Amino acid sequence: MRIAALSDIHGNLPALDAVLADVARRGCELVVNLGDILSGPLFPAETARRLMALDLPTIRGNHERQLLEQAPERMGASDAYARGRLDDAALDWLRALPAALRLGEDVLLCHGTPRSDLEYFLEDVDAAGARPAAPDKVAERAGDADAGLILCGHTHLPRSVQLPDGRLVVNPGSVGLPAYAWDQPYPHVMEAGTPHARYAIVERGAHGWSVMHVALAYDHGTSARAAEQHGRPEWAHALRHGRMPPPARGAAA
Repeated sequence: MRIAALSDIHGNLPALDAVLADVARRGCELVVNLGDILSGPLFPAETARRLMALDLPTIRGNHERQLLEQAPERMGASDAYARGRLDDAALDWLRALPAALRLGEDVLLCHGTPRSDLEYFLEDVDAAGARPAAPDKVAERAGDADAGLILCGHTHLPRSVQLPDGRLVVNPGSVGLPAYAWDQPYPHVMEAGTPHARYAIVERGAHGWSVMHVALAYDHGTSARAAEQHGRPEWAHALRHGRMPPPARGAAA
């Protein structure tokens, strides 16, 4: 089984289209979507229509939950922009998405960790910023999830960790937003370092699961210009460079 894992599209339709074309070229048997699908100042309605027509195995992320549950006046700018542009069909689609999904007996999809859509799985954050999590922390967050392959998203950084018991945790990185800043639990930035659209291909063979992280060039200029037109220059910088703008590190995803 060869699976293409996509996450954190954030309404970036040019990036999504490039990834889907690459996935088709590589002959993946299944494409899965790990959440944070539409929120952001880009193309939320168009992205929703594209994905609804494909009917991929899809879970919701924290941004889907926030977009559906928070009052408009309490939403962040990215959720509010997307919420104001989605029709009833798109909202109904989001409401129907599960928080987690199992594929067969050996694959688990979650957005953050199996227990929370806001928890970082493969990274730790403290006053010094973000860094890769220690293996024991990753294992603790995996808990008793009974799956040989756990696919997660949320942090926008491509990373894979093999647990001592053999379980493989894979974050494919972000299709649509290669950098963001956040202030919880401490101010920090997550930066992939280049503007590429990212996803991962996982494949089960005779000796277990293999993973290949893909960084794909695409027309990021179109997306950056849309962010600028919609009043989000920090997004435009992240989309062009894969980093947040100095010295003010910008706003959250």
